[in-house]
Amino acid sequence: MAGHSQFKNIMHKKGKQDAIRAKVFAKFGREITVAAKLGMPDPAMNPRLRLAIQAARAENMPKDNIERAIKKAAGGDSENYDEVRYEGYAPGGVAIIIEGLTDNRNRTAGEIRSYFSKAGGAMAETGAVAFMFDHVGEIEFDLKAASEDAMMEAAIEAGADDVQTTPEGHVVTTTLEAMNEVAKALEARFGEPRKSKFVWRPQNTISVDDETGEKIVKLVNALEDNDDVQNVYANFEISETLMAKLGG
Repeated sequence: MAGHSQFKNIMHKKGKQDAIRAKVFAKFGREITVAAKLGMPDPAMNPRLRLAIQAARAENMPKDNIERAIKKAAGGDSENYDEVRYEGYAPGGVAIIIEGLTDNRNRTAGEIRSYFSKAGGAMAETGAVAFMFDHVGEIEFDLKAASEDAMMEAAIEAGADDVQTTPEGHVVTTTLEAMNEVAKALEARFGEPRKSKFVWRPQNTISVDDETGEKIVKLVNALEDNDDVQNVYANFEISETLMAKLGG
C-alpha cells in the first residue's frame, strides 16, 4: 500500500474529533467554492465541482455546508484562491507532493518550507519529484456495488485503465482526461461512487526505518493541518509496528 493511503487512514482516526472535522469541511468548502467559481455552479455541467462534492459527501460533509460553498462562489464575494503545488524531500529521501489553494502564495510557501526544514527535509523545484508519481483519476466503489468481474468489465468498457478489488472495495484507475466520462458511465450502472478524485500515485515506494517513518508522518501531519493544503502524497511505506504505534 502506498504511503499516502496509509497516513490518510491515520488522519481519519484523528478526524473523529470535532475540531479536525471542521477543518476538513473548511478545506472541502474551499475546493467546492473554487470549482464553482471557475466553472458552472451545476455539478452536472462542471466535472471538477462534481468531484469536489463527491469527495465532501464521502467524508459526511453536511448538505447545507456544500450548498453554502457553492452559493459563496455565485455571490462573487468569495476570496480569490490560487492553485499551488509544492514538491520536496522528507527524511530518508522520500518524495512528497503537496497540493493547495491559497490567497497568499508567499505565506503558504514560507510555511511549507518551514515544515520541511523542521523535519530535516527540503523543498525542491516543481517537477523535481513529480516524475516519480503517476497523476491519475481514482473512482472508488463499495465492494457490494458489483462483483469483481462485473466492475472490471464495466470499467474497461467505459475507458478505464485498471481496476483493483480488495476487501475494502473497488478502485478504478483512469487517465485524467477519461475520468469524467468513466465516472459517469460507472455511476449510471452501479450508482454514485464512494469517492472520485485525482491523485498522485507513487510508481514505487521506499521502505524506511521506524524512526525515519515517524519523522515523515509528523511532517505529513503538519502539512495536512495547514489550512492552505488540500492534499499530500508521499512514496514511502509505513511498517506494521509503526502503524500500530500511531494507532493506524
